Amino acid sequence: MGKVVINTCFGGFGLSKEACQRYWDLKGQEVWIEDDKEYPSLGLFTVWLVPPSERIKYKTSKQFPSMSTDERNAYNRKVSEQTWHDRKVERNDPILVQVVEELGEKASGKYAQLKVVEVDGLYKINEYDGRESIETPGDIDWSYA
Repeated sequence: MGKVVINTCFGGFGLSKEACQRYWDLKGQEVWIEDDKEYPSLGLFTVWLVPPSERIKYKTSKQFPSMSTDERNAYNRKVSEQTWHDRKVERNDPILVQVVEELGEKASGKYAQLKVVEVDGLYKINEYDGRESIETPGDIDWSYA
């Protein structure tokens, strides 16, 4: 048996700030979690893997139209290297599972309701409008031709 984290409501998988911080505390790595500068009312935040002194200079969405495609791509690549996104974590990551079990409802991001489910063997996460479910080979009604 293994444990997997899924989102059980419409919206989409996402961790709260507290859950992100706990995840990285358990991994033993310092991170810097900062609210979105352009749209603070949306409740968005960024998890930085590097301190402010080492980061790429922040660009606003208003600056992007004046940048070339190569400049935008280079900027986005650098930001991606310096930040962490919770959607990239494997859902069966033992640390993720521990965080969700420890924090319960507090682990869920703004548009999420996370749950730990037990799975035996192969599984697939199905998603519709952010709401997820687990499918295993035994859930499929196979037909023969």
